[in-house]
Amino acid sequence: MLGPTEWILIALIVIVLFGGKKIPELARGLGKGIREFKSAKNQIKDEIENNSDSDSK
Repeated sequence: MLGPTEWILIALIVIVLFGGKKIPELARGLGKGIREFKSAKNQIKDEIENNSDSDSK
């Protein structure tokens, strides 16, 4: 797990590489990616649970 110092260093590197104007766009893209990942994870989990319920009957 990264500590606060590492997060600050990463943030500074991102600001230097991409500039301040690109950061909101990058954050939106990251948020969208995380939401899609969680959605896919939940769909797979639900499908596994549904299949295990039907197998036990």
